[in-house]
Amino acid sequence: MHYDLIDLRLFVAIAEARNLTRGAERVHLAPSSASHRMRGLEASIGTALLVREARGVQLTRAGDALLRHARQVFAQLEQMHADLTPYAQGVRGHVSLWANTHATHTFLPDHLSAFLKRFPQVSISLEEHTSPEVVMAVARGEVDVGVVAESIEGAEVELIPYRADRLVLIAPTDHPITRHPSALFSEVLDYPFVMLHSGSAIHTFTMNAAAALGRHLEVRIQVRSFEAVCRMVSAGVGLGLVPRSAVAGGSLRAPLAIVELDEPWAQRDLKVCIRNRAALSRFAADLVACLTDRAD
Repeated sequence: MHYDLIDLRLFVAIAEARNLTRGAERVHLAPSSASHRMRGLEASIGTALLVREARGVQLTRAGDALLRHARQVFAQLEQMHADLTPYAQGVRGHVSLWANTHATHTFLPDHLSAFLKRFPQVSISLEEHTSPEVVMAVARGEVDVGVVAESIEGAEVELIPYRADRLVLIAPTDHPITRHPSALFSEVLDYPFVMLHSGSAIHTFTMNAAAALGRHLEVRIQVRSFEAVCRMVSAGVGLGLVPRSAVAGGSLRAPLAIVELDEPWAQRDLKVCIRNRAALSRFAADLVACLTDRAD
């Protein structure tokens, strides 16, 4: 069955206006031509789409279904146009990159900015996922490059050192846990926490760590960035669990106490994950080199 985009656009306009004449005006067609096209579309599909009434039109159940799908078609066309436009403007390469929350919110912004300035002909799609999800996507060939803090046994990928970091507890300076330089995770689970939003990789990781101890993490508030976590913690909302790099440099205005987390999983050494270095596209290889060759 053939669908004409002009007919579909006209149908959407009529359905949204609930009036054939006004719908025709929206797509710059005469009412007689619009009526003819709608009859042809209904004949092609084999069922009525519109119920003509004195004050306009109503959609049949088939019309409702077509409207839903037609909107999806035009949304996909808009996305296709958005994806192709950069190529017309000179972008000649694309790299898909998945990374865990840690990398996405700390090291990657500056490093990707430097890469894109150096290679203006390349675009990058960055998505945040848990480390196991990233590893499996790279192993299946669905993603060009990943940045992870842990691997999966048996996954056929290459891991290249990227950055060393560590998860630490942060607290207001007058909080009871600041009396000790370090703490076990089990020792702080009675306190409320400030966390990144549900669905973020570090949220999932932390909730799983608590569940492994048979405990439940009390989350008082969820925010969208490590900076927001730090500000909420300094305001006394709860404790935070963040990478040390997120609080390095003393850039935050409010004071925070940092307590070492005495857990083996607190060491979060980030690695660039690829399926096969020899099989990388030139642009993906350039990105890997940029990430792994940096000395800062």
